Order: sequence, then structure tokens, then C-alpha cells
Amino acid sequence: MKLSPKNFARLETEFKGYLKGDKLDAFFELFGIQFAAGHWCAGDFADRFAPFGYHSNDPKFDSGVVAQIERVAKAGIKGIEFHESVFIDQKYRVVPAKIKEVKDALRHCKLVPTNMNNNLWTDPKWKLGSVTSTDPKVRRDAIAIALQSVEIAKAVGCKSVALWPGADGWDYNFEVNYGRQLEQYIDACITINKKAKAAGLRFGTEAKLHEPREGNMIVSTSTKAMLVAKAVNKACGGTNMGICIDYGHEQMYGVEPADMVYTAKVMGVPLVNFHINNAKLHSNDEDRCAGTGDNWRQADFCYSAIDTGYAGWFGEDQFTYRMEPVQAMSLSREMFGNLMKKALRIYARRADLKKAQATGDAGKTIDVVKEILFNG
Repeated sequence: MKLSPKNFARLETEFKGYLKGDKLDAFFELFGIQFAAGHWCAGDFADRFAPFGYHSNDPKFDSGVVAQIERVAKAGIKGIEFHESVFIDQKYRVVPAKIKEVKDALRHCKLVPTNMNNNLWTDPKWKLGSVTSTDPKVRRDAIAIALQSVEIAKAVGCKSVALWPGADGWDYNFEVNYGRQLEQYIDACITINKKAKAAGLRFGTEAKLHEPREGNMIVSTSTKAMLVAKAVNKACGGTNMGICIDYGHEQMYGVEPADMVYTAKVMGVPLVNFHINNAKLHSNDEDRCAGTGDNWRQADFCYSAIDTGYAGWFGEDQFTYRMEPVQAMSLSREMFGNLMKKALRIYARRADLKKAQATGDAGKTIDVVKEILFNG
């Protein structure tokens, strides 16, 4: 981010009050805040209660990838994440025409492709696991698809590739050998990281407590994801592998999201990506709009990104089932921007905050931040 004294001075004079519209755009530009959205945020949303999709009764609603790209741009967002499944056919073969179609749409809409995610959970083939399946052929197929996603990411113009292991984990106690499964996951990540590194792409994994696996997913917490990344980087050399921290996933198991950001910094594990959304503590993966929950907690999360020197993208990962997608993405971006403004104003007073923190007196730290958080 662009954290010059001049910019902080402008923050206090030109960006008073709640930010929206052109003023919000100018704020993002001034501080170099890179904001993206997953293409899935702009499509139809289905769950087990509405398996055909909440917009399926609207004949005018197009959930194709080009329409999704156009909606992301319409929401005022500058970057977009993809799943590699957008670019392949039913036999997992790359479709060059789809890559061209997407790149043409990105140019037209002036969007930057940011991150390529692997989809290794939708196909029933993966129901018993992908890169940690007990079937060696399924494991080989999953790794081959993940390696192919690196090639797709490079062709589309992404800077990173990610593995979210939705199908890998367990549903019941005694179902798996936990240690063996973890070894298989690390081995798969080593293979993927080597290819990503050779292609000039960062590689990351994203933790989640559960869902779709109902016991735990293989990387259930960000701390476990960090351990995986450290093992992979030790095997490969360097620090090419990192993690993605998803705000809502941290809420699921009640950890302090900001603490995970600092922990990654201290442990020497890169943050490859951030996923922005909201959820209640100890709830499911709600993926609601940012800024609709505990804003002290989410502002602290924003502050941690600034204070640790994060320089990547903040990407919306939300499933706003009953909202119009452009409106939902715009609102989330707007409210995140206003939380980031609060975090930046606190960061401008970081000397005062550090002095208060050094006393161990919570009252003194609250005195530093309270007016910014309430009046902002």
C-alpha cells in the first residue's frame, strides 16, 4: 500500500465521513488498495435448499463467465479470481477458446486476473478425496488437474494459484489415518509448488474448519496451513508457498483473524491472498458481505494487513444467495473500504497505539482507537 505521510494527511482532509462512489474509488487509488472478487460472487447461488439456484426463475439472468466478469466490473471492482474449471471441458481438457473468450472480456472490462483456484470437489469423482484419496489413480488425476491449473493460470495472466481442499478430510472419527493423509497432502503441495515456482507463480492453500467435509478438512486451521507451507518450502527451497486467509473461515473456529495474519508473518509464511466476507463466530461458512458483523474485529484484521506489509489483493469470496450480485459485491467493497479507512487512520497513530499496547492496559488501547472506530 501507499503509506506516505502525504497520503495520511490527505486522508484526514479529503476523505471525511462515510466513503462511497467516486470518493471511495479515489480512496482505493490513493492508498493502492487492490480489491478483487471471485467470479463465483457474480453468478447464481445454489444450496441444498434451492439446488437450482436462487436466480433460476429469472430468464434474463446469465450465469456464464462473461456475464460474471461484466458484473464484477459493474460493481467497481478491479480484479477477479477464477476457478480452473471455467476453462476445461467435462473430460478436464483445456478449452483454448474459453481462455481467449475470458481474456477478451477482461480486456474489455479492464479487469486484472489475480488468482486461479482449483475446483477438486464439485465432481462426484472427488467425493472421497482428491489429492488425498485412498485411490492412487484418483490422487494422480487430482494432482494432474492441479498442475494443469498452473498452466491455465499462466495463460490467463494470474499471479498465483491456490488449492482449497474441499473434498479432502473426514466426516467421522477413525475414518482416516490423519498422519498419512497429511503426508499425502504435503506431497501433493510439493509437486504443485514446484511447477508454480517454475512458472513464476505464487502458490497457496486456504484453510477451513469443515464443509463440505463435516468432521474436518485436511487443513482445518490457518496455523495447520502454515505448517504445511513451511514443510513444502523446506522441501522446495525458498518461500514460494504461502496461505490464503479467509475472514469467514477464521470466524468458524473462533480464532482472532488478525492474530493469524501476524502469526504468518512471525512464522515466515507468505500471505498469498486474502478472502473478504463475514460470518458469525462459530457458525457455518456464511460468506456474507464484509462489514456486516463485528467491525472492531474486522477493522483489526484490516490493520494487521497494513501493519505486516501485505501488498497483494483483497478478494471477495461471498455467496449472497438472496441478493442481486452487483449490489452485494458493491456493498461489500464499499463497507470493506470504510473499514480499511478506519484501519489506516489507526495506523497513522500506530506510535500511540504501540505505546498503549506496551502498558498492557486495555483501557489505554481503547482510548487510542475508540473515536476512529465509532466516527471513522
